[in-house]
Amino acid sequence: MADKLKKATFGSGCFWCTEAVFQSLKGVHQVVSGYAGGFVDNPTYQQVCMGTTGHAEVTQITFDPETISFEDLLYVFWRTHDPTTLNQQGADVGPQYRSVIFYHDDEQKAIAEKSKKETDASNLWRDPIVTEISPLTKFYEAEGYHQDYFNRNPNQTYCRVVIDPKVRKFRKEFQDSLKDAIPG
Repeated sequence: MADKLKKATFGSGCFWCTEAVFQSLKGVHQVVSGYAGGFVDNPTYQQVCMGTTGHAEVTQITFDPETISFEDLLYVFWRTHDPTTLNQQGADVGPQYRSVIFYHDDEQKAIAEKSKKETDASNLWRDPIVTEISPLTKFYEAEGYHQDYFNRNPNQTYCRVVIDPKVRKFRKEFQDSLKDAIPG
């Protein structure tokens, strides 16, 4: 089974938000928060937050392509953050919060480019999509306290005010794709 699993790496603002969304999808086996796209080896959260390492906050998603495709993950990606704002998601501002797809191989690159073009043409967003599509060269796992953050800290202010509404909206829109979907 493990040899059939694939990985996708997305940056769409705060990795706590992205992790909370993708964790609940059928076919997703693991979501790890981390950093990618920078030029500093083994960056810390504090370094990345300064916006000077070149890294984006990302989530690396391990998924079963027989249950959920890379295309399906991209469909969720485009609809759960604003891919039209350069280096910003809501109040989070800086290159570490950029919208980015780090592809793992040429097939993912082609799928991501096609998906971006089609989503941009669909008028899902009023403004043009500015999402970066780049090769994944190195992924650094974030510190342990960042992993499964929303589930472990549901009463933390940021979780209640920012993440919870986002997750509720996502769960409503994608209820048929959830691991714990209620049969209708």
